[in-house]
Amino acid sequence: MKQKSIEIPLRDVDEVIDLDLEQLPGGEEILTILRQENVRLDIWLTFAKHYYKQGKTKDFVLLLENCQKDAAFDYRDNESDKMMALDMLAAYYVRLGRKEKSREVKKKHFATATALYTQADKIIMYDQNHLVGRAHFCLLEGDKTDQADAQFNFVLAKSDGHIAANMGKGCILFNKKDYKGALGHFKKALKENLVTPAAVRLGIGLCFYRLGNKAKAEMAFERALELDPKNTGSLVGLAILHLNSGDKEKLHKGVKLLSQAYGMDATNSMVLNHLANHFFFKKDYQKVQHLAQYALQGTEVEYIQAESCYQLARSYHNQQKYDQAFQYYYQSTQFASPTYVLPYFGLGQMYIHREDFTNAASCFEKVLKVQPNNNETIKILGSLYSQSDDADKREQAKTLLQKVTTQCPEDIEAWIELAGILQSSDLNAALNAYNTAAKIIQENIGEDVPPEILNNIASCLYQLGKYEECLTHYETALEYCKRELDNDEAYLSAISVTITYNLARLHEALNDHGKAEELYKELLQEHPNYVDCYLRLGCIARDKEQIFEASNCFKDALQINQDNADAWTLIGNLHIAKQEWGPGQKKFERIIKTANDKDSYSILAIGNVWLQMLYQPTRDREKEHKYQERALAFFKQVLRQDPRNMYAANGIGCVLAVKGHIREARDVFAQVREATAEMPDVWINLAHIYVEQKQYVSAIQMYENCLKKFYLHRNVEILLYLARAHFVYGKLKETRRILLHARHIAPQDNLILFNLSYVLRHLATSTLKDEKSGLEEVVSAVRNLELAQRFFTVLSKATERQKYDVSHAAAEARQCTDLLSQAQYHVARARKLDDENRAIRQQQEKAKQELENKRKEEEDAKKKEEEERHQAILTQREVYRERAKNILIFTEQPSQPKASKGRKKKEETVYSSGEASSGEPEMPDSMPDEEKEKKRREKQEKRERKKAAKEAKKKARKEKERKRIQEEKEEKQGRYTSKAYISDSDSDGAGGDDDVEPVAKTEVAPAKPVILKKPGLSSDSSDLDEKPTKKSKARKRKRFSSGDTSDEAPPADSSDSDKPAAVEEEDSDKAEEKGEQSDKEQSVKGESDKEQSDKEKSDKSDQEEGGKEGDEEKGDELNTSKISDISDDDHPKPSVTSAPVVSQPTDSDSDEMFVEKKKSKKKKKKSDKKKKKKSRKMDFSDESDDGDGNVATKKSPSPAPSPAKKMKSKAVNDSLSSDTD
Repeated sequence: MKQKSIEIPLRDVDEVIDLDLEQLPGGEEILTILRQENVRLDIWLTFAKHYYKQGKTKDFVLLLENCQKDAAFDYRDNESDKMMALDMLAAYYVRLGRKEKSREVKKKHFATATALYTQADKIIMYDQNHLVGRAHFCLLEGDKTDQADAQFNFVLAKSDGHIAANMGKGCILFNKKDYKGALGHFKKALKENLVTPAAVRLGIGLCFYRLGNKAKAEMAFERALELDPKNTGSLVGLAILHLNSGDKEKLHKGVKLLSQAYGMDATNSMVLNHLANHFFFKKDYQKVQHLAQYALQGTEVEYIQAESCYQLARSYHNQQKYDQAFQYYYQSTQFASPTYVLPYFGLGQMYIHREDFTNAASCFEKVLKVQPNNNETIKILGSLYSQSDDADKREQAKTLLQKVTTQCPEDIEAWIELAGILQSSDLNAALNAYNTAAKIIQENIGEDVPPEILNNIASCLYQLGKYEECLTHYETALEYCKRELDNDEAYLSAISVTITYNLARLHEALNDHGKAEELYKELLQEHPNYVDCYLRLGCIARDKEQIFEASNCFKDALQINQDNADAWTLIGNLHIAKQEWGPGQKKFERIIKTANDKDSYSILAIGNVWLQMLYQPTRDREKEHKYQERALAFFKQVLRQDPRNMYAANGIGCVLAVKGHIREARDVFAQVREATAEMPDVWINLAHIYVEQKQYVSAIQMYENCLKKFYLHRNVEILLYLARAHFVYGKLKETRRILLHARHIAPQDNLILFNLSYVLRHLATSTLKDEKSGLEEVVSAVRNLELAQRFFTVLSKATERQKYDVSHAAAEARQCTDLLSQAQYHVARARKLDDENRAIRQQQEKAKQELENKRKEEEDAKKKEEEERHQAILTQREVYRERAKNILIFTEQPSQPKASKGRKKKEETVYSSGEASSGEPEMPDSMPDEEKEKKRREKQEKRERKKAAKEAKKKARKEKERKRIQEEKEEKQGRYTSKAYISDSDSDGAGGDDDVEPVAKTEVAPAKPVILKKPGLSSDSSDLDEKPTKKSKARKRKRFSSGDTSDEAPPADSSDSDKPAAVEEEDSDKAEEKGEQSDKEQSVKGESDKEQSDKEKSDKSDQEEGGKEGDEEKGDELNTSKISDISDDDHPKPSVTSAPVVSQPTDSDSDEMFVEKKKSKKKKKKSDKKKKKKSRKMDFSDESDDGDGNVATKKSPSPAPSPAKKMKSKAVNDSLSSDTD
């Protein structure tokens, strides 16, 4: 609720004075009452606030200035009120300073405010309102934005919704162009209190305007005006929106708003600047200057001052008052921020008007830095760079203009500017640019191409050598000028003169000198002072070698302009061409004096004069040295003025070459050639250097390249250089060819004729001196010599000054005459030599023909012999084929054993169970004879290979066994090495000798059935081919698959002798798997071989040898149940009877057992009887049935293998590996 009155408590009385706030008395009266009653400070502040609201600022200041010393502070929150009083008074002085226009007064008010804020800091430094007030004051000072930002951030960190802090922070972000952030803070302030000041709405509107949302910006300005109709900022904002809309109604409305703002605040500089801008477009420059001047005087804000100065400058600029415009443009740039570039654009234009292109380019560079895509700035800057002598600037100008043509391809001015820059570096690109501009004019604008553009296009074509197209464009341009002459006679007449002159130059290039002279003379009739026409007429006369007429034309030009450098230059060149060095030098020296030593061409020409003096023959070394130094000095002077002058560098290289510094000169020429390849002089000089260094191939190549590149092989001077290089290189015929070519080009040149005669004479001399020269060569040489003699005679009679020495020509003519006097001798010698050579060649041809005939005869004989041999081979082949048809097919016959060598192994094939056991297998009747014969041969070869392999293995085993037995014999003397066999009958044991120790009788394990063969029996015999039973076969498979290498039964202890046969066999199998008796078995086998070799006929030895021999031969085939018989022709075995095998002693008893040999004859006889008896038993009853169907077989130590058994599917492998190996 609004307070209407205030009570002042009286001292020492419980009464109060009630005062109406709307009708307050004067400040002095209130001050007196407050002092007398010693009122608290907060009441003083209340009266001060109401005085300020009522506009009584003096009373407001009076109370605040006296409250600090007269008010009562005896209450609780007095320090806060003290700070508030100081802040209120400081804010008042800040407001005064902001409105003050005088800098001194403003500075005084700001100083007072600073002191008050500093005093308040000492009371409560971090109060939010205090910090916000001080931060706003920092913003007004301008250079303390960072300090203000820090204080706003501090306040917002504690109170995010502080309205004043958000407004201040928003202002800072707006000035930093962070419009989104500023908008956020203004919105926060608005959310805290919807009845915020209009300034918040104004800030929101400005942010929306900067963000491009003009609709919301307009709404914000209108709302601000609703809250505060006198808000000039909102009025200006709305006016700007309406003025930029393009709508006439809004345009008028915007002007009214500006006028309204001006009426509310006529001193507002922002309003005055906008009104000045409005009147500028209405071209009311007086009002513009009046308003802008007041705006400039009414503000201290620099960017507003910059805008005011800019308005003044451009108004003076349009009035062509360039001095005043330059002054205000420059002043505006001093006030303007780096982003306000409009003053720099105007200032650059003023510099261009003053022809200060460097400062102008600097101004436009600043504009381009802020607005890099501004096409107007780019075009102006490109045009400025194009006029610079700096190559980098010109390249930068090309880049800028290309950027404009890319961004705005329809900008005609940009295309023309770009073409003008490219014309000096890239003619094709310049031509394309001009054509593009012409196309835009024709298609977009719909007008004819102006003659200026047509003339520039024709100039580009002329430089490119496209003369026909160039002629068309010149004629079109002249037609345009004649057609439009009435519209702008002065301008088109001037352009037609230039086009006519260029057309005459084109006719010169087309070698139409008559048409060119006609056009030049027409121009001189209309414009008698046209100096260039006189110069061109003189050049035409000079090219026709009409030197006098050319000199008169140049002098006519000098009569019009005595200081014309081109005329003096042409006259000087005439003197130099005639080798008149002195007059030519004077002409160039006159040019240098007129140009103040800055004419590089004239200085270079004088250097060339001194250089030519060096080429003149002289014996005065001092003069030669002086000429060198002077030429070098002039060339250096040119390089100082123009460091890129290639002609001066080329001249320095020439001086170095004359001095003899060939390498240095070559380096200079090479650098010049790297800089430009379009300068023929440097090519020629490099070739000269190569000739001096005797690099003739390189020199010739350089001359030829220069001729091809620059002169199309028609330059006589370079042809002479090339001929000289070939002459020095010794290529006289090539030299003659080149000189003939040069003579065809310039038949009037006597120097070429002299050189040609000289070469002909040398060719003839070398041919005549060569004793091997043929008749034709000598005759041709004589003709060349006669021709050279005639040429030299003619040349020696010349009366005018020539490029050669006449006396030298006469001497050469006499020498030719002397050589011709000796010609008959050389012709006769050549004819004789030719006859001799012809005879030799005939003889050689005859011998060659004879050799050829002989070779052909030999080849024919050889060919015939080869054919006969081939025919004989074919005949033999036919005979063989006929015989092969009648060949008989024989089956394989079984081999018969030899009686003297015992049994012989028979090769046989194992068949299935249904086939016969002997003979060849029956072939099917349907099988062809050839196929049968082929299969028979294959089988026979296979058997032979297997037999050979088996024999080789058997011999190797025997040799190995023999060596091992020999070694054991030496190491084991006296040890038991053979197996003992005892008969199973009691009578055998009873009938023994008393000297023989009895061996413990043990039970004999049942032996496997064995089929024995007697020596000499054939494998086809069926006496022993008996089938074992199935169980005996099973036992065989079990024994053979266990991997045992011996056919003997496993040894057993005497304690196991009463075991059954099956158990004993199982125990023996286990013993065999463990391999306990391998060493003893090897020992027994070795001893049995020893006894066989000693041919002992004891019973035990015979039995061992028979079993051993069979085991060695077929041990490799005992791993399956398939058994094939083996016969050993080399070692026939006697018939052996089967004997029971005594169980072998164990390892512990093997060392104790031994058998003594029978020494007495009686004992031997008894042994023989036993042997015979046992043999008879084996022959007739070697198998016994135990009644259960099992065949009990007595096992011999090494049973002989049985004959081949009938198998069901496949033959037995004859070469299985032996386990004993």
